[in-house]
Amino acid sequence: MKLIGLLGATGSIGTQTLDIIRNNPEYYKLVSMSSGRNIDLTRKIITEFKPQFVSVQEKAHCEQLKSEFPHITISYGNDGLIDAAVHSKVDIVINAVMGSVGLEPTLMAIEAGKTIGLANKETLVTAGHIVMDVAKQKQVPIIPVDSEHSAIFQCLNGESKGNVSRLILTASGGSFRDLTREELREVTVEQALAHPNWSMGSKITIDSATMMNKGLEVIEAYWLFGIAYDQIDVIQHRESIIHSMVEYHDSSVIAQLGSPDMRVPIQYALSYPERLPLQNGESLDLVKIGKLHFEEMDTERFPCLRFAYEAGKIGGSMPTVLNAANEVAVNQFLNGKISFLMIETLIEKALTHHQHIKNPDLLTIREVDTETRNYVHSLSL
Repeated sequence: MKLIGLLGATGSIGTQTLDIIRNNPEYYKLVSMSSGRNIDLTRKIITEFKPQFVSVQEKAHCEQLKSEFPHITISYGNDGLIDAAVHSKVDIVINAVMGSVGLEPTLMAIEAGKTIGLANKETLVTAGHIVMDVAKQKQVPIIPVDSEHSAIFQCLNGESKGNVSRLILTASGGSFRDLTREELREVTVEQALAHPNWSMGSKITIDSATMMNKGLEVIEAYWLFGIAYDQIDVIQHRESIIHSMVEYHDSSVIAQLGSPDMRVPIQYALSYPERLPLQNGESLDLVKIGKLHFEEMDTERFPCLRFAYEAGKIGGSMPTVLNAANEVAVNQFLNGKISFLMIETLIEKALTHHQHIKNPDLLTIREVDTETRNYVHSLSL
């Protein structure tokens, strides 16, 4: 049995992870968890799964839950998040929190020797050089949970990385894939959140619409698989059936296919190197689907994808700026303070404003992150 630490238990990835634990009680047990402000759902999770340790975001919620669950250790804030990640009995940590807040608990979990199931792409975007170095030193496996990176991970199994010609990430195109730049000027938050294929959290759905999500995935793929940016391509694939592909230098292409269901890569990360049957999973019927479509990505139409490639190739502190600016801009859009197209404008201004730092340490990364957030906030006032 694997003992699970789940960071971000009340989010989209978190609740689907719980579904897998629920359906496989003989294989998995939830030992520690963290959640945000959704105290009602947190309470339900505690009641059902009976974890030993729980961390919440607010001190008031922590005190409230302590009175209700006196036999469970309950904490809050960043310290609580880290404690959930390094819990002594945890075998594998599923990091499903949203944003750069996931970086420190990931690093601490690696230091503690925990296997990492990574759904928090911002961890590698903001500090990939630090995270991968520590993981190598500690010989800790980082297993990707994102559907695209899980697909590549599976396509690389049993193969030599030296034989890889390129990685091919697929992108659905998001909520606005058929709109022109002019039509994007007036789109609403509600329209942006209506993803055609996947059910995801609000921030990642907006990132999908701007194509920043795919840009962050390019940077993440660079760190996870050690493949140069010039060998990482993105193509638009509307159906989200092929989750990604690997082309080898003999021109063979290996792809991972499946119905759009995030429980598949989550369960694979949990069960690796084994595979378990997926409860209530939908088998892929290619005859029923009939056709698969592929289109070249237009970085003029989706400039956020271009920003990510440029920031990744420059490296150093630039991906930190990219991520921090995007998090603030998306939050501003979700709160109705800026238009959809202003997201990319604010990101570009932040990247242009920043003075590149070649090899930032963790303290510098935190400082750059804070400075970038403050700068973007000042632009959108």
